[in-house]
Amino acid sequence: MLRKLFSYMKQYKRDALIALICVSVECIFELIVPLLMADMVDVGVANGDRAYIFEKGGWMVLCALLALVLGIGSARFAARCGQGLGANLREAQYRKLQSFSFSNIDRFRIPSLVTRLTSDVTVIQNSVSTGIRPLCRAPVMLVMATGAAFFINKELALVFLVALPVLGFLLFEIVSHVRPLYARMQGAIDPVNRIVQENLTAIRVVKSYVRGDYERQKFEQVNTNLQSESEKAFGLASMNMAAMQLVMYGTILAILWFGGGSIRTGRLQVGELTGFLSYVLQILNSLMMISNVFMMLTRSMASGRRILEIMNEKPEITEEKARPVFVEHGAVRFDHVYFKYSKNAEEYVLSDVSLEIGAGQTVGIIGQTGAAKSTLVQLIPRLYEATKGSVLVDGVPVQEYPLAHLRDAVAMVLQKNTLFSGTVRDNLRWGKEDATDEEIGEACRIACVDEFIGRLEKGYDTDLGQGGVNVSGGQKQRLCIARAILKRPKVLILDDSTSAVDTATERRIREGLARSLPDMTKIIIAQRISSVLSADQIVILDDGKINAVGTHEQLLATNEIYQEIYRSQQEGGQL
Repeated sequence: MLRKLFSYMKQYKRDALIALICVSVECIFELIVPLLMADMVDVGVANGDRAYIFEKGGWMVLCALLALVLGIGSARFAARCGQGLGANLREAQYRKLQSFSFSNIDRFRIPSLVTRLTSDVTVIQNSVSTGIRPLCRAPVMLVMATGAAFFINKELALVFLVALPVLGFLLFEIVSHVRPLYARMQGAIDPVNRIVQENLTAIRVVKSYVRGDYERQKFEQVNTNLQSESEKAFGLASMNMAAMQLVMYGTILAILWFGGGSIRTGRLQVGELTGFLSYVLQILNSLMMISNVFMMLTRSMASGRRILEIMNEKPEITEEKARPVFVEHGAVRFDHVYFKYSKNAEEYVLSDVSLEIGAGQTVGIIGQTGAAKSTLVQLIPRLYEATKGSVLVDGVPVQEYPLAHLRDAVAMVLQKNTLFSGTVRDNLRWGKEDATDEEIGEACRIACVDEFIGRLEKGYDTDLGQGGVNVSGGQKQRLCIARAILKRPKVLILDDSTSAVDTATERRIREGLARSLPDMTKIIIAQRISSVLSADQIVILDDGKINAVGTHEQLLATNEIYQEIYRSQQEGGQL
């Protein structure tokens, strides 16, 4: 797993290598200092040789300064390496998300994806930025300091043979228990993101229903859960420091006990004991760094698994069967299509749907809420993949079209209208990046955007704010329709996209589409019969199955569902 994560650090290998070299050389200079100090005490101080003391002191200062410079260098290159890895991981995940179908995204949920792109990546990049130094420094210091300690006094160094196994056992116990807690802690961030996202997105609904207290209680619940999981994980991880200090001070006491006896008997000099204790502290600090690295790796692996779940996810919609064919006319055919959102689902959302839509036709689709009208049309641009059966455009299965071309040839205005931060012009040019002002004006005329664009503060250069908060629901729908028209697609799908528009404006939009774009295939999903009244054919969808297909007159004369909808809307004044 770590190998795959670190494969995203390729262009920063040189920085990592330089950081490792800096740390290794820094360790050498730091390890020289205790030897110089022991020599200074046993020779310079013992003999009262001030020149010798100043000479050794000067070398100690020089070693310390060189170690400082190398430490700064290692920190700088390690930071570049960690931040670069984090940037590459975020970019790779985001690029992978662009290849996901709706089904892939539904499997992970958006709040969880946000957490994996932000918090989980931050954990890994911080582990690299702060972990390269101890990861290299600790083994080098441990080996060299242990060798120096044995060089000074072999008998005292045997204390480590007891201390190291004790520390290793304690560390193993802590790491094995904290690993699942870190995974649960990262998972607890997902519902926090979900609650925040839902609340901010629907803030107008929350305030209009006076549900602020309820939302606060929901947030408090998931926030308390995150706090609890974090306290468990970090509380157990903090035992690492306590175990380390227990072993460290126990080792120092043992060395002072046995070392003091050796000094009394003359087998050990004071300077040697002082230098030995310096190496003992370096050895124990190295062990502490190693244990901290294990803690960081444990948490990083929990985050890494979550990131690799995204990277290893196989997109359900691929271009394996694609060939160089292009949509020319826009005829659509559903051939015994079945669909369900999950392979393990017991029932199909769409069952045995067969329908033919001629090029240039206008087709209306109506039915009760939950009849799978939106799901049906989302199979055309392959936002979802049919479970069984075939969806064909111009007689070619949609799987054989290059995905980018197919989706460019099929414009879809979804039920949930989405505008992006930026100006009106920026949003419209999502349909066509190089659209001229004349093309933008024509699309806006067809979608009746010209009726209100002059009332906006700066016209086409008006900043819409995040999600188009500066325009009304009906204006937002018309802007989305204009954006789709600007693509000049072969197939235009309007998924209940005029629900917030009055009937007179809706009629003008339909007339503009018919007059200006007669060769474009138009599929209109609607709740109002008035929206599909003049369609070439109207499809009645009922519980995922086609109940009837015909013109308004035919269905009004023969179909009970259509008659019931027609009468209810007559009574409600919608016709």
